[in-house]
Amino acid sequence: MDGFGERSGVILIAATNRPDILDPALLRPGRFDRQIPVSNPDMRGREAILKVHAQGKPLAPDADLAGLAKRTPGMSGADLANVINEAALLTARENQLVITAATLEEAVDRVVGGPRRKSHIISEHEKKVVAYHEGGHTLAAWAMPDLDPIYKVTILARGRTGGHALAVPEQDKDVLTRSEMIARLVMAMGGRAAEELVFREPTTGASSDIDQATKIARAMVTEYGMSAKLGAVRYGQEQGDPFMGRSMGAQADYSDAVAAEIDSEVRRLIEAAHNEAWAILAEYRDTLDVLASELLEKETLTRKDLEEIFDGVTKRDRISDFNDFGGRTPSDKPPVKTPGEMAIERGEPWPPEPDPVPSPAGARPPIGAPAYPADTGYAPVPGTDYGAPAGWSAPGWPPAPHNPGRPQGIPVAPPNGQPPASGQPPASGQPPAYGQPPAYGQPPTAPGYGPAPESDER
Repeated sequence: MDGFGERSGVILIAATNRPDILDPALLRPGRFDRQIPVSNPDMRGREAILKVHAQGKPLAPDADLAGLAKRTPGMSGADLANVINEAALLTARENQLVITAATLEEAVDRVVGGPRRKSHIISEHEKKVVAYHEGGHTLAAWAMPDLDPIYKVTILARGRTGGHALAVPEQDKDVLTRSEMIARLVMAMGGRAAEELVFREPTTGASSDIDQATKIARAMVTEYGMSAKLGAVRYGQEQGDPFMGRSMGAQADYSDAVAAEIDSEVRRLIEAAHNEAWAILAEYRDTLDVLASELLEKETLTRKDLEEIFDGVTKRDRISDFNDFGGRTPSDKPPVKTPGEMAIERGEPWPPEPDPVPSPAGARPPIGAPAYPADTGYAPVPGTDYGAPAGWSAPGWPPAPHNPGRPQGIPVAPPNGQPPASGQPPASGQPPAYGQPPAYGQPPTAPGYGPAPESDER
């Protein structure tokens, strides 16, 4: 990398988790001038990674790796390897022979939230509070139109949490709309709203929910420009120690008046989400009681159980309080359709079957395939398959047979007393010349081997 010496055949590869703190001198042309970002795998990538790590491990017929890949968004390859390894350990601990779907589910919960706190004993009242709290998250999320479906809700204590409600997206998402982020705020405030609605006072169990909601709302205002009052402006720049590789805070590059407006917008977003969650739980209070009772009895409910409980719950309208574009009027014309949407409307399969990739010029055919395609008219000559097309000739081609007039593989007998040609066995029934090894398969004591014995007659 110093620019001196012969290094033309050397390729230097390096990896880092913090490309933002690298010295710019390392990124100049001629050094690390090509950067390949490697993000977390998508759904297909997660399935392929799970198949790699599951090789050699006995899986039960109900162990669905494709379904497991859908339920693990955001996990890295190391996380997925940890899931399979944890499932194998759990199977061995329970003296089972195969890894089942239930074991894989437990392994995912262990990787995400930690092992179960089986020795943790709580009172009946606290268990009831946790059931209503998690039920509030689940019911609020189920009624919102722009939120991923709830896959599972549990009141089992793991790590530092007393329970959790897991929303799993149907497909990977790289961008989120404002409506989707507001729906996440509503789900986060559903637990606090359930505590206030049922028990008439909040608890400390919603601290992580409030922290998550505050981060989402502040990011909407200061990073994503989703506030019409403050506009599409980025407020604040992260500052950190480049030698420590971590953020140390944010620089307030705006006035105190703007900071007050930011706080006001963040509070307005969270209050709107809190009010929406309260309205949902108040409307479906009976459904919330049924959900809490099922959680207290079964401790864990899956998507199938929730569909039966929420049979009468309908999706609510989107919150329109923040649909302000600063005096700009959006168009009423709908966007164009994608090729996939048009193919589905026509009843055609999507994605279409890919066209065969043509082989590059001069490439050898695959093993077992004919040397020439059938539609070209070329075919190897039987008995002289040298790879030449049928009927092709040139001076000296095709080569003459070794023994004209005789079948291939049968040599011509040499004249009497003459040794056979080099590398050729003697004719059938003829003894080899003196000093030549016998025919293949003949023992050394066969007649004719070596010099003739001396006679006893003198």
